[in-house]
Amino acid sequence: MKNNSPAATFSTLPERVQSANIWRLAIAQALAGANSVVVYATGAIVGNLLAPSPMLATLPISLFVVGMAACTLPAGALARRRGRRTAFLAGTSAGVLTGLLAMLAVIMGWFWLFCVATFFGGSYAAVVLSFRFAAADGVEPKRRPRALSLVMAGGVAAGVVGPQLVTFTMDLWPPHTFALTFLVQAGVAALSALILSGVRLPMPGAADIAGGRPLVVIARQPRFIAAAVTGAVTYMLMNFLMTAAPLAMHLCGHSQEASNLGLQWHVIAMYGPSFFTGNLIARFGAGRIAIVGLLLTGLAAAVGLGGIDVTHFWWTLVLLGLGWNFGFLGASALVLECHRPEEKTRVQSLNDFIVFSLMAIGSFSSGGLLSAYGWNAVLWVSFVPLVLTVLALAASMKKRAARVAE
Repeated sequence: MKNNSPAATFSTLPERVQSANIWRLAIAQALAGANSVVVYATGAIVGNLLAPSPMLATLPISLFVVGMAACTLPAGALARRRGRRTAFLAGTSAGVLTGLLAMLAVIMGWFWLFCVATFFGGSYAAVVLSFRFAAADGVEPKRRPRALSLVMAGGVAAGVVGPQLVTFTMDLWPPHTFALTFLVQAGVAALSALILSGVRLPMPGAADIAGGRPLVVIARQPRFIAAAVTGAVTYMLMNFLMTAAPLAMHLCGHSQEASNLGLQWHVIAMYGPSFFTGNLIARFGAGRIAIVGLLLTGLAAAVGLGGIDVTHFWWTLVLLGLGWNFGFLGASALVLECHRPEEKTRVQSLNDFIVFSLMAIGSFSSGGLLSAYGWNAVLWVSFVPLVLTVLALAASMKKRAARVAE
């Protein structure tokens, strides 16, 4: 009888190659994460300075998310046909372009060019998030959650490098605030490309290009639906609140340095738990860890409603980062259980497309909500998808447990 389970067949890489890949991907994750932090730390501020209307202040960050959604499926198709490393290098090229265009936009005062730059930044970020799945290539199924989480742990360095990069460079090219920041950002992306050029991953074969089962069959699996919705809502709410937070701090009279520091600890909280999240998933299950992440996100919103002091913003951002880590890695581990080896790039890129598309909705709406109704409205709105997702994931886990028991 043919085994149709997702992990029916796989080929492993030598352990030395696996370790080298994980280290390279983790370092590249750190460098690329710093690029994203720069966009999040400066996007709404620069947008507020250059935009023709305050309502458009967060449009650059929203277009960053649109870039992620728009480039996820093409990046997956490129990886399926030419290999993941080719997709990685295409993504880092977009990262270099991001920094150069953003620098020019600041110097010339062109808001729409800055929006184009952040779109390319989203394209880079879309490719970067496939690093977590690439870490699982050629690794035994039982070790994949740990490999995935170790690569994501590289983002801890991004939490330090990104905000400090902004703090130390933003005023070094007067009167063009942040211009040198974006130039350095381009250099960081170029360094990432050099590191990724040494990654050794299995090249796609005929079965990988063919793609296995139709996507519609895979997407109808309750397990995949639960994974995609959980990942999407986790990422959407993180982006929804993080997009608005730096501008909200600015509007509340807090300094750019305070905003940068809050964002730094947010990113550290996003990636720091990755050193042990994989072990927690292996012990307690991906679904339970994802639910913990969603609950932490709700706690972050509740803390934010408690006041507008710097400490309220910082604790909100830290708890938001922790919630993202548990929720997103738990959802990603669920995705790995939904496909066969030859289906991986199509299924993973479909999942990320769903995640980033919903993120775009959250990102576009957060700026308008903040401008029209204030920070508290942004926080209250986040509870609606959060509660619905917790209930849906819990129901899915209960049904799966019942089927296993039968």
